Amino acid sequence: MTENSARIDGKRVIALVSKVCWILFLVTLPITSFPFFPDNIGGGTLVRPLSIYPLLVLLVLIILPRFFTKPIPKTLLSLLPFIIIAVASSLLAALQGIENLQGVSVVSRMFRALVTLGVGTAVYLAVTLWPEKKEDLNFSLRWLYIGFMAALTWGSLQAVYVLRFTPRWFDLMSAAQKFVSTRKLFTNRVSGLTYEPNWFADQISFLLLPWLMASVLSGNTVFKWRWRRVTIELLLLVWALAILPFTFSRAGLLVMLALVLAGILFFRSRKSGESTEEKQRRKFPWRRIGEGAVLIAVLGTVIFFAGSRNEFFARIWEYWQRAPNEGYARYLVNYFEYLGFGARFTYTETAYQVYEDYPILGVGLGNYAFYFNEKLSDKPLAAIPEVLRLVVPDSGTNRLITPKNLILRIMAETGILGLAAFIAFIMAILGCALYLWLSPDSEVKFWGVGGMLSLIAFGLVVYSFDSFAIPNMWVVFGLITAAMRMSRKNLAADGDIQSV
Repeated sequence: MTENSARIDGKRVIALVSKVCWILFLVTLPITSFPFFPDNIGGGTLVRPLSIYPLLVLLVLIILPRFFTKPIPKTLLSLLPFIIIAVASSLLAALQGIENLQGVSVVSRMFRALVTLGVGTAVYLAVTLWPEKKEDLNFSLRWLYIGFMAALTWGSLQAVYVLRFTPRWFDLMSAAQKFVSTRKLFTNRVSGLTYEPNWFADQISFLLLPWLMASVLSGNTVFKWRWRRVTIELLLLVWALAILPFTFSRAGLLVMLALVLAGILFFRSRKSGESTEEKQRRKFPWRRIGEGAVLIAVLGTVIFFAGSRNEFFARIWEYWQRAPNEGYARYLVNYFEYLGFGARFTYTETAYQVYEDYPILGVGLGNYAFYFNEKLSDKPLAAIPEVLRLVVPDSGTNRLITPKNLILRIMAETGILGLAAFIAFIMAILGCALYLWLSPDSEVKFWGVGGMLSLIAFGLVVYSFDSFAIPNMWVVFGLITAAMRMSRKNLAADGDIQSV
């Protein structure tokens, strides 16, 4: 009896520690470049998620034991081929005798790249496997929101000096920012708790907005409090939409506008008990189009107002007032170069050149930088200072170039085989989201709407980041997979299916 009691107490302690670590993991997700990181676990990199610390405990308590005690969800297996191809490509590249670049060897680069992929995979596994029932999913979303409440609060305090710059307030915020990020604050942009404003915008638009919009569109809430149609999610959504423009992230704002339009047109729940006449009227959604247009106009006004505080961002509309008379194709190229996309074009072009020369398995994960100078097109770099600084770095720096585009990175570094395997994994996630979205159960459908909106956001932001260590993508995919697991588990419990 004493032995049984000890076992029960041990399980309770493990469950409590697991729950605390899970909460810490979720609330620390907004901190992506924590300055106090040991060098041997990534202290020299830009991406240093604070959530790695509780993740390591979850890895020991939840993830690894899960592999030995219960069947592995089939969706997890769809990621395995990509991991195998990435490892194989990297090991083959390490045998080719590539020379060091800026003091960095191929082996060390390979090790770091595989570690980042391992971190991302661990995040996906933890988010997928930790929830055991529907209440765990709602619990997870609540704490994710709480973490972003802190991030939005911090972003709001930064927006104060963006609206009206006060040196004393900015110095105070900068001193505090040193404890959560390795980079200094911008005087005219909001960074939240992240490394830079673009990262904060990606967090809001990719990791937060889809679930908030799904809640508002479906009328579901994971909190107990609500007043008529006003929920915590609605308040958070308004707050996030108000802060996002002050990041002045073009990709983030594009995703925001796309999600708002898609949400209103395609994912809003229809009222029950509609008459035949009302259903006929809804065949062509004039009302939804009108509502979408009004909301886009309101958000556009907010963006214009915020953009007037940032000269670089205001280039988006100022170009059209001074645009030269020339051919349409050249007109668009000049426009994007005027917006500062010249460096991105260079990274994209070079990555594709690397892929063309190594189309099957690529050059190995993380090794794009070793081929960049060789594949760089013959054009002056003086007009692209960002690229020039990376090609000819300052003394003492060894920051290597990355494609800034996940799809092109996968193509260049793992070839067509790696790209096909990764797309197969994305298709598996899409299948889960579609299954949830088409469910007649309103609570299950909520996760489907959030999943579909998240995948729309992923389809846009995937061209503006390339790190496997940034948790956003893996958390979103994990929530979709976990919701699918819970849905099928409930069906199995009801006897509709025999196994999960």
